[in-house]
Amino acid sequence: MKRIVILGGGTGGTLVANRLRRACRPEDTEIIVVDRDDTHVYQPGLLFVPFGRADARRITRPRWAQLRSGIGYCQARIDDVDVENDLVHLGHGTELGYDVLIVATGARLQPEETDGLTGPGWQRDVFTFYTPEGAEALRRALDRFTGGRLVVGIVDMPIKCPVAPLEFCFLADDYFRRRGIRDRVDLTYVTPLDGAFTKPVASRQLSGLLAAKGIELVTEFSTGTVQSSGEGGRLVSYDEREVPFDLAVIVPLHGGAGYVGRSPGLGDELDFVPVDPHTLQAKVKPNVFALGDATDVAASKAGSVAHFEGEVLAGNVRRFLAGEPLAPSFDGHTNCFIETGGGRALLIDFNYDTEPLTGHYPGPFGLPLLRPSRLNHLGKLAFQPLYWHGLLPGRDIPGVGPAMPVRGKHRPAVPARRG
Repeated sequence: MKRIVILGGGTGGTLVANRLRRACRPEDTEIIVVDRDDTHVYQPGLLFVPFGRADARRITRPRWAQLRSGIGYCQARIDDVDVENDLVHLGHGTELGYDVLIVATGARLQPEETDGLTGPGWQRDVFTFYTPEGAEALRRALDRFTGGRLVVGIVDMPIKCPVAPLEFCFLADDYFRRRGIRDRVDLTYVTPLDGAFTKPVASRQLSGLLAAKGIELVTEFSTGTVQSSGEGGRLVSYDEREVPFDLAVIVPLHGGAGYVGRSPGLGDELDFVPVDPHTLQAKVKPNVFALGDATDVAASKAGSVAHFEGEVLAGNVRRFLAGEPLAPSFDGHTNCFIETGGGRALLIDFNYDTEPLTGHYPGPFGLPLLRPSRLNHLGKLAFQPLYWHGLLPGRDIPGVGPAMPVRGKHRPAVPARRG
């Protein structure tokens, strides 16, 4: 019998475990998922918690309950991986051998790596919404906030769900308007990028939305220090620029899981796992794979990427066990709903080679792309039940596959060449 060990019971680890359990006979393949806790969080829901539109307890479920029957669940801390000998060392002193290893432990927040971020102002006037505890604390702070300078800042890239800080700005604008105090709030978005987003077309669209809503955009700002006192604070960049704030919402540095760095050869300098970007096979050894936020692929660290990767990776693990060539079929497909406030949202869809385009998704009569609409907002709200009952169980979603669809998209015209 072959043993597949999956490190991480989040989105990627859960859906690939369920896909493999459906595809592999239990008498031939044992599947074990390892995670340090038993709390599965629907992370897109954290964005709504600070505005009182979601409850952190209602977007949290037990990890084991999301796994199909026949999948083993081991709650333990991971010390390190002995890649050479195909062993995972667990925190309670035991070893777990494997025939195939899948790394799906995502990305971890590292607020302690930024000078002053976790100082006296942490959870007082400096917050993050990327954790349930942080989102709830920020909700209480926003309830008390009656005016001043609110700064939303990204310390550095990459981060989980790169559009979430932008969405926070748009929702904050809407929140303060509904409270009737928008004219007393200065909103600023601070990013290390040279625009609002990484892709030029989407960046122009999102920059325009920020300007239309009166949200200042500060670009190429690499936060080196967060200074906070009881009377406000400031972000200080490495080139000594400053952005003052009364309330700061910060997205801290991200890195891979700590055990990756303790496992020789497994990770890079940020503890992400280098993989082939199309097969998701790790470069360290053929029987190691990775997906989701744990990898170094040049795709967004977003739930949709883990979803699309999961189908490709499950097929390639089966091919590997059968001694067959792997399929290089992951194209970097990513899509994201971006809340723009007022009950509207914008949708983007792209891959490694194609930036977000206008049109419709997943076909000519689907959801509008790069245009705020009520339909996209409803699509984002509908995704939560789809997440729990379709995506995590590893089911195929009709019309939504790992390859980026081309139909329905409007490609810019190429000027005719002279001569």
